[in-house]
Amino acid sequence: MTAGGGSGEVETAVAGVFREEWGRIVATLIRLTGDWDLAEECAQDAFARALQRWPHDGVPRNPGAWLTVTARNRAVDLLRRQAVGAAKLREAALLEAASGRGSGVGTADGHGDGGGGEEEREAGSGVPDDRLRLMFTCCHPALAFEARVALTLRTLAGLTTAEIARAFLVSEETMSKRLTRAKNKIRNAGVPYRVPPARLLPERTASVLGVLYLLFNEGYAAGSGADLLRRDLTAEAVRLARLLARSMPDEPEAGGLLALMLLHDARRTARLDAAGEPVPLEEQDRTRWDAAAIAEGVRVLEDALLLRRPGPYQVQAAIAACHATAATAAETDWAQIAALYGVLSRLVPSAVVGLNRAVAVGMAEGPAAGLALVERLEAAGELDGYHLLPATRADLLRRLGRADEAAAAYRAAIGLAPTGAERRYLARRLAEVTGPRIS
Repeated sequence: MTAGGGSGEVETAVAGVFREEWGRIVATLIRLTGDWDLAEECAQDAFARALQRWPHDGVPRNPGAWLTVTARNRAVDLLRRQAVGAAKLREAALLEAASGRGSGVGTADGHGDGGGGEEEREAGSGVPDDRLRLMFTCCHPALAFEARVALTLRTLAGLTTAEIARAFLVSEETMSKRLTRAKNKIRNAGVPYRVPPARLLPERTASVLGVLYLLFNEGYAAGSGADLLRRDLTAEAVRLARLLARSMPDEPEAGGLLALMLLHDARRTARLDAAGEPVPLEEQDRTRWDAAAIAEGVRVLEDALLLRRPGPYQVQAAIAACHATAATAAETDWAQIAALYGVLSRLVPSAVVGLNRAVAVGMAEGPAAGLALVERLEAAGELDGYHLLPATRADLLRRLGRADEAAAAYRAAIGLAPTGAERRYLARRLAEVTGPRIS
């Protein structure tokens, strides 16, 4: 244990451990109990106990282990109390017997070594990770695609129902009902907690990739809050994508997604300035980009492309590679990027892809050409309420010298932007086209 600290310090520590350990703890409890609601309840209880005890006892040396053991002990206790007949009693006994296996921890004070469990399970079962196993469970084909993704984001990443609702552009109440229905369906159908056999992987792979993609995006450009980046989410998404690509070497889209994440994440340290404000791509200090991550991303992408089964993630990774390998902003191959977005729009005919293509066309062929595409998207109405639509329009109008129209579009974008960092960035752009008298 470390020395006890003030309540503020402990709350900060608990919040940090929540971001890092929530998914692992819940996945472990679901594996052991088979009960989703019980797992979440016991995990929440463990964090509540940490807030009560750590101010007096100090933060454990291994807080994740302390929380896992505390949650597991709580689950054992509840199963014993709720046991009806020998089956439940045996379940509780098996859970208690498992308390020292595969976790690398011995007691709730976190004084175990914290290592070895994950590697031992991987060597013995061929299943690389509790969270990856849970992801495949969440992505059972009996569930609707959106329910699979939403359930995984809630259970594994600890995203709130409100955050997930924003990602799907639905109300919090609607998303809450979807999550409840999904958990009930898994429980009632007796869906097994395991990675399915190879012959069944294709029917779940697309959903798993979609989960990882949304998880990374939520960290790379947070859907809400004061901060634009959530490093905990991007790091977890990359880690799981590595495991998935390693587990499925013949699936090119697994490699494509990993490459896409690596190439985007390589620019992370240059995306914000010292004050935490976003820095546009063309203004970023490219010497701060992670050259090793870029090289790895390009290598992973090339290996995926050799399988000659192109897909959306490989195309997006190719676009990211065009940006990441350009020595300067002026050397960016915008014509190639626009062409790749044309391919992507055929593979994924979505309005968001169309908006990104408009940006690329505006860079390759001039702002007027990009603006024409944006106006078509506005007329279609699919991106109503999406802040990047008026933000893109504003930028193209600014480049065309149409300051008054650009200012109106910037104001609309500010009103829709989900994070404080983005609102401040757009406000600075607005000030550039309106002059110093307007803030």
